[in-house]
Amino acid sequence: MAHYSASESKREQFRRYLEKSGVLDAFTSVLVSLYEENDKPTNAMDFIKLHLGAAAAEPADAGALRMELSDLQQKCNLLMEENKELKNRLMQYEPPAEERAAE
Repeated sequence: MAHYSASESKREQFRRYLEKSGVLDAFTSVLVSLYEENDKPTNAMDFIKLHLGAAAAEPADAGALRMELSDLQQKCNLLMEENKELKNRLMQYEPPAEERAAE
């Protein structure tokens, strides 16, 4: 009988852990969404994986990182254009390396 109560206590601790961390709410929400689907998906597991991934909380700084990435991509594009323009201007004053080597 002592074995039964010890395992029951562990189960209850684990249940409280899942509840406190929001796992039970996330599962419940996804299962309710699946239940409410008019056209049930052929693969319920894929549906659950997709919706659990979408329900996962995004890190607080993810938005800031996305903005920074966008800014850096724009700067990179501008620098690549400038580099291309400068190379073209340089070609007006210096012959290509192959021509210099032939001389």
